[in-house]
Amino acid sequence: MVFEDRLTIDTPEGVPLELTLAGLGSRFASALLDYLFQAIILVALLVVLGYGAGIDPGASGVAAALWAVGFFVIFWGYDVAFEVLNSGRTPGKALNGLRVVRESGAPVTFGTSAVRNVIRIIDILPGTYLVGMVSIVVTGRNQRVGDLAAGTLVIREPRRLPPEVQVSPSVQAPAWDTSAIEPQELDAIAAFLARRGDLAAGARIQIAAELAGRLRPKVGGAIAREGDEMFLERLLAAKRGRL
Repeated sequence: MVFEDRLTIDTPEGVPLELTLAGLGSRFASALLDYLFQAIILVALLVVLGYGAGIDPGASGVAAALWAVGFFVIFWGYDVAFEVLNSGRTPGKALNGLRVVRESGAPVTFGTSAVRNVIRIIDILPGTYLVGMVSIVVTGRNQRVGDLAAGTLVIREPRRLPPEVQVSPSVQAPAWDTSAIEPQELDAIAAFLARRGDLAAGARIQIAAELAGRLRPKVGGAIAREGDEMFLERLLAAKRGRL
């Protein structure tokens, strides 16, 4: 069986939506990362509670109760909170380019996320996640039992490439320090330069000014008096020369 299956969903608007399903390997790697993050949080909580109980020996019972509550909240609430508030991505999933969505391709809700994570109690049996792994392998959409119950999928996020922009041959790549420029900012520059010809004159000037105004302070060696679009073209050339 191919674990990175593709799934096409017909949306209500009649536009086919193609999703790439995450396989067992990528999901396992994401789960390991998330368990590591949860363990760090639990250790920090244990240290705090242990320190408090050490100061007041009579507080040991309270500390144990708080530890039990904290363990439940972190074990169950961690995934639900990130999936609902971070568009279906826990930190582990985000690092591996994965996302939880509903079977329609729509974002998960609190209810669907809560169901899929409560059912994790079954998936984790017999303590080694065997039930969940077998379910992912044998189901047509790579779903563990929690996914089947909640009607959710784990997909790979599509890799979006910035538009290919041909910089004018007259634009030389300057020796600027562009290390502070983030990939998403480079994407924004490329998208603007690729579509600037379709923009109204006022919008084109305004967008170029906003981008240049935000990025100039982050570029070492940039000339302040240089035109906004020329600055963006030279910044793109400088950054690409170092990729």
